[in-house]
Amino acid sequence: MANAQTKIKQTAGREQLGDFAPKFAELNDDVLFGEVWSRTDKLGLRDRSMVTITALV
Repeated sequence: MANAQTKIKQTAGREQLGDFAPKFAELNDDVLFGEVWSRTDKLGLRDRSMVTITALV
């Protein structure tokens, strides 16, 4: 990450999975949404959003 001091907001999934699967909840928030989703060097926000919506359809 460009700015290591960036605070990653916890998702609702962490609250629901935190007791049951704490490592999965951590990876979901910190890696997926924190590091991967916030990267702007590869795809812009519009393109990332379109890929996400397409995958969900």
